[in-house]
Amino acid sequence: MAEGEITVNGRGAGLAGVPAHTTLLDFLRGIGLTGSKEGCAEGECGACSVLVARPGTTRATEWVAINACLPAAMALDGQEVVTAEGLGDPKALHPVQQEMALRGGSQCGYCTPGFVCSMAAEYYRPGRAATPAANGHLGEHGPNGFDLHALSGNLCRCTGYRPIRDAAYALDVPADDDRFAARCADPAPEPAPTDVAGFTRPSSLADALRILRDRPAATVVAGFTDWGVEVNLRGRRADDVVAVDRLPELRGLSVDADRIEIGAALTLTEIERQLDGRVPLLAELFPQFASRLIRNAATLGGNLGTGSPIGDSPPVLLALDARVVLADADGEREVALADYFTGYRQSVRRPDELIRAVRIPLPLAPLTAFHKIAKRRFDDISSVAVAFALDIRGDIVASARIGLGGVAATPIRAYATEAALEGRPWTRSSVQAAAEVLRSEGTPLDDHRASAAYRAAMLGTSLRKLYTQNAVEVPA
Repeated sequence: MAEGEITVNGRGAGLAGVPAHTTLLDFLRGIGLTGSKEGCAEGECGACSVLVARPGTTRATEWVAINACLPAAMALDGQEVVTAEGLGDPKALHPVQQEMALRGGSQCGYCTPGFVCSMAAEYYRPGRAATPAANGHLGEHGPNGFDLHALSGNLCRCTGYRPIRDAAYALDVPADDDRFAARCADPAPEPAPTDVAGFTRPSSLADALRILRDRPAATVVAGFTDWGVEVNLRGRRADDVVAVDRLPELRGLSVDADRIEIGAALTLTEIERQLDGRVPLLAELFPQFASRLIRNAATLGGNLGTGSPIGDSPPVLLALDARVVLADADGEREVALADYFTGYRQSVRRPDELIRAVRIPLPLAPLTAFHKIAKRRFDDISSVAVAFALDIRGDIVASARIGLGGVAATPIRAYATEAALEGRPWTRSSVQAAAEVLRSEGTPLDDHRASAAYRAAMLGTSLRKLYTQNAVEVPA
C-alpha cells in the first residue's frame, strides 16, 4: 500500500492533498461513494456508518462498524474500510442487503446503507450465532443470536423498526465462501505512521510523548467521538492533531491480584468484551454509554481527557476508586481520579502528558449500581449520572463510594453522603437521611436538559431506589 492511502472496498484511495480536518464521510463521498449519508454530523443517527477491519480477540480480524462522520480521513491512513457499496451490488446482494430488501426494511433509503453496515458488523461478530436467544436487562438477542443493540446508533424516520428487526433476526451464519468472513482469518492492517501538515500518527508512545513535549499546543485525539463533533458542528480546526488511538502501549488490559489496569486507548467495546462482566459496574455502564457505533471508537482516555462534567464513565470510575496513570517523556505519575478534575473541562494533566491507563483497585465493592437519568434511555447525554459502590457487612455499611455527573462543573465524589452512610445500618431510615444529604451534593444548574431542582431530586431518589432494590433482611 502506498503511503497516504486507505483501502476502500478493496481498492486504494489516496489521501494526497486531503486536509487534516476532512472527515472520513466527506472523503468517501468525494470519491463517489455516496451511500453513506450525513444525517446529524455528531454520531447519533448512523446514516454514515461503515465497516473497518480491526484486530480481533478471537479472530485475526473483526469487522467493526463506526460513524464515518466523526474521524478524520487521515486517521484511517493504512486502514481497510468497507461501505455499503462494497458489501454487494444489485446483481449479487450481500445477505444483509438481501434480507433488508425481502422484508421491507427500507422505504426512502436514506438510512439504509448505515443500517446495512451496522447489521453486517453484528452478522460477522464472533460467537454471534451461538448466543442464546434471551431478553436481558439491557440486551435483546434474536433466535439467531443477533443483538439488536448493535443497531442502537442507527435511526430510521419512515420505515419503522419492525421490518428492520425482522431482517436482522432472519440472518443465518455466513456461507463457507463468504469473502468477508474469510477475510477475518488474516491479520488486520497495522495503522500507518502519518506525518502530514496538521496531522500526526506516531508509531510509539515514546514518539507521541516527545511530540507533546516539543509541541504542547497539539490537540490529542483518540476515537474522534468528541473532537469530530467540534469539527463538524462548531467549525473547530486544529493546526496540529496527534492521533494516539492505535498506540500499542495504550491498548493493554491486565488483571492482577490487587488491581485491573485498562489501557487508555482501548475502545469501550473492546473493554466490555475483554472484561466480560468482571467489573459489574462497568458492565452496567457500557450499554447506556451512547451507542454501539460510538463505543466502537470511544475510549476511556478520551472520555476522561475531555474533562466533561456530563461524561458517563467518570462517575462510575469515581465510585470504583479508580486512579489515572499519566505519562510524559520523562516517566509516569499516578493520580486518584477524585483529584484529577480541577475545573470545567480542566484537569491536573499537563499539555505534555497523556493518559496511559486507568487502574481499578481490587477487591470490588459487592453492591454496585449505575443510574443514568436522561430524556432517552439509550444514546443520550445524561441529565444526572450516579454510580454507587457499597460494601455492606451484615446490615452495616462498611464503605461507600458514590460518583456523580451532571451536578457540578466537574464529575465529583459525594463525600458527604458517603460519610452519612459509612458505619450506619443499611435501613430505610438511615438511607432516607443520607438521601437528603445526597440531594445537596454538587452545584446543579438549570439548563435545557433539566432544572437544578430536578437534578437534586433525582440524586435523592437514586439512593432510595438503590435501597429499595437491595434491602437487607435482618433476622428478628
